[in-house]
Amino acid sequence: MQPTTQDTASARFAIRCANFAERWFPDSWVFAALALAAVSLAALSIGAAPTDTAKAFGDGFWSLIPFTMQMAFVVIGGYVVASSGPASRLIDRLARVPKNGRSAVALVAIVSMTASLLNWGLSLVFAGLLVRALARRSELKMDYRAAGAAAYLGLGAVWALGLSSSAAQLQANPASLPPSILSITGVIPFTETIFLWQSGVLLAALVVVSLIIAYVTAPAANSARDAADCGVDVMSDAAPIKAKPTRPGEWLEHSPLLILLLVALAAGWLIHEFSTKPAIQAISGLNTYNLLFLMAGALLHWRPRSFLDAVSRAVPSTTGVLIQFPLYGSIAAIMTTVNGSDGHSVAHIISTFFTQIASHDTYALLMGSYSAVLGFFIPSGGGKWIIEAPYVMQVANELHYHLGWSVQIYNAAEALPNLINPFYMLPLLGVLGLKARDLIGFTFVQLLVHTPLVLLLLWALGATLAYTPPVMP
Repeated sequence: MQPTTQDTASARFAIRCANFAERWFPDSWVFAALALAAVSLAALSIGAAPTDTAKAFGDGFWSLIPFTMQMAFVVIGGYVVASSGPASRLIDRLARVPKNGRSAVALVAIVSMTASLLNWGLSLVFAGLLVRALARRSELKMDYRAAGAAAYLGLGAVWALGLSSSAAQLQANPASLPPSILSITGVIPFTETIFLWQSGVLLAALVVVSLIIAYVTAPAANSARDAADCGVDVMSDAAPIKAKPTRPGEWLEHSPLLILLLVALAAGWLIHEFSTKPAIQAISGLNTYNLLFLMAGALLHWRPRSFLDAVSRAVPSTTGVLIQFPLYGSIAAIMTTVNGSDGHSVAHIISTFFTQIASHDTYALLMGSYSAVLGFFIPSGGGKWIIEAPYVMQVANELHYHLGWSVQIYNAAEALPNLINPFYMLPLLGVLGLKARDLIGFTFVQLLVHTPLVLLLLWALGATLAYTPPVMP
């Protein structure tokens, strides 16, 4: 689809980027495989043994299996809940609010970013299902790709500044921190990270700017590509006709007894979790989140047959997650565990380069740049923080830089590569039925604006904070 004179200049640029991405950007699995090849060559170039590199590939390949299954259940749980009668009616009510395609894209953006501050998994699934509901309104003339990109803004812009920030959660909970990090940073409470007024300014700026970009880059009605143009059938989302038992052996499938038993057991476990942990910590755990969603979905469907049918419809959407996450596990293992001839890994060499040239005035800019670059190859919020923290926080201490803001530098910069990295995009792509290249043309425009804005704000706001020594538990 080519831009027209009715599109804004921003929309014309976004459409050209989208057209370029659709033509030249590979499938996300190919993208991950190319990244794997790049880090393998980097390891060999620093003198790593080929056998060590191959061993790290194999060892890391299955290292993300628990997380892979968690992400798959994010999709399944979201589908199960959203396909229930009550949730479908809520999404449909929201979908009736916009009056045109651009306002629909803006609605998706604000819903995605708001939800991500509570839980990033929720933002992916709920915003994706809202896009599908909006796409069923053909009179909106909404560009399905632009709306999908807006649904990703929660994870691509602000998630790490909210309550589900992995780094902030780790630093506030000494029992979760490795001793190697705790001895450097001490305990850093939320009041020194995500609840700083400087964090609020940064968050507000990103939400407003992201929303404006989503709105102005959405194609006009005559150049918009709807779901059908993208090869996606959103009209099949309607709940199937409820079947009735035809034989005695099926009666339990159509009785709520088993659902009520499961929900009662899950409720007992959830009560224990929330009574023994802070509420924010409990809900931020993916296991808790997924169990809560699955059981809520089962209860909303009421009968096992309806619940199982919803799960069956959801499973095909997890294909990308299941086949690609092992490659990312290998990438992380090669970067962090394979040592070159000098005894250091690729990740260590990158971090050392940035930390050696940093000063108090340039710390925010250099650490933000470093975190964004490394995040492109190791897209894991909490896991990557464990890799980075010993280096970057030691430098922060040496330079007398505010430790809490150092965590926020990581949080804000870590989200930047998400805008064009398919890793976390995969669950959303499964919901939407699209490929990464369909969204990246629009998210790339966000990246062009976010990168200088984030780095500037990190530097300017960091200058307003004074250093305080680590507080040990």
